[in-house]
Amino acid sequence: MSSHGPGISSWFWNPDIWLPPNVTWDSFDESDPEIAKEAFVSPGTFARFSDLWYPIPLAILVMIARWVVERGIFKKVGIWMGMKDYKRTFPAHNQVLESVFRSVTDPSLREVDHLSAESGLSIRQVERWFRQRRQAELPNTLQKFCETGWRFVFYLGILTYGFSCLWYKSWFWNIHNCWADYPNHKVDRDIWLYYMLELSFYWSLSISQFFDVKRKDFWGMFIHHNATIALMMFSWTTHFIRIGTLVLLVHDCADPLLELAKLFRYARYKKTCDAVFLVFSIVWVVTRCGVFPLWILYSTLFEGVMFIRMFPAYFIFNGLLGTLQLLHIVWTYLLYKVLKKALSQGNVDDMRSDSEPSGDETDTKSKKDT
Repeated sequence: MSSHGPGISSWFWNPDIWLPPNVTWDSFDESDPEIAKEAFVSPGTFARFSDLWYPIPLAILVMIARWVVERGIFKKVGIWMGMKDYKRTFPAHNQVLESVFRSVTDPSLREVDHLSAESGLSIRQVERWFRQRRQAELPNTLQKFCETGWRFVFYLGILTYGFSCLWYKSWFWNIHNCWADYPNHKVDRDIWLYYMLELSFYWSLSISQFFDVKRKDFWGMFIHHNATIALMMFSWTTHFIRIGTLVLLVHDCADPLLELAKLFRYARYKKTCDAVFLVFSIVWVVTRCGVFPLWILYSTLFEGVMFIRMFPAYFIFNGLLGTLQLLHIVWTYLLYKVLKKALSQGNVDDMRSDSEPSGDETDTKSKKDT
């Protein structure tokens, strides 16, 4: 990013917006011949915007690893535990009903009456077709068990790696070091890999959503994944990498516990699921509503100004982190509702991104209803 062409590119990469006063992109120019020979990032080099291309092909490798873990480990475990491996069955193809289903999955009585006349089927047949079509879109318990197992493996692995990276970093023990001598913060290889792995994972989630079984919260999670990617890319580009690693670590703490609780839920270990979910809730509140705002957000809002001169990207970064904290509050409220429901009904039900029943659960319910 040491040089940019005229026009939109030079306007977008205006250093007066992205960098502190008296700092330009040339300040990070490492055109030393020895460094130029490197095909990969070197230990102790500055972050480069071009580094952010690496996670895209790496996301393909992450999806391959996911396939191996799901098929090679969790599918076998799920079948061993008695989960059924069946393919989704679709109702007989009907072009009229299928075209409507793409926009309305649960038509009203008036719409059903109209579709009955248009398709030549009885009202009962139309209702049955839509019910079967909705069920065909739902993942079965084994599929959800495998997907959750993969996320648990990744979240636990990246949390462990994150702690191993940051344990020996000065800013982990003294957050003031996130700002001291900014923006002259070179990136060690382990931190570089930490960022690239996190980005690769979220790129893989964003891409694989279009191939996985569609969920009710498809667009909500799509926005979440891409907002996470944008925030990480923004922090990398503006060299807020040290504070960025702390944000990543704090957010990774609760995720393995949530996925573990889901695994026990699908395996029908109810008491274990409830116990793990309770631990998850405690860790969530401590990290997202305690550590993040009181340690990280406080430092970015009030302590950073003591070390660096203000510039537009700094305010944007703080705005993004503040928005993230507002989301934490909303999600904590939803978590409170789940816990309240669990205490009143005696079980932990749908958790965050797992908002729909599985196909086999719906089949069982339908049989009971009939």
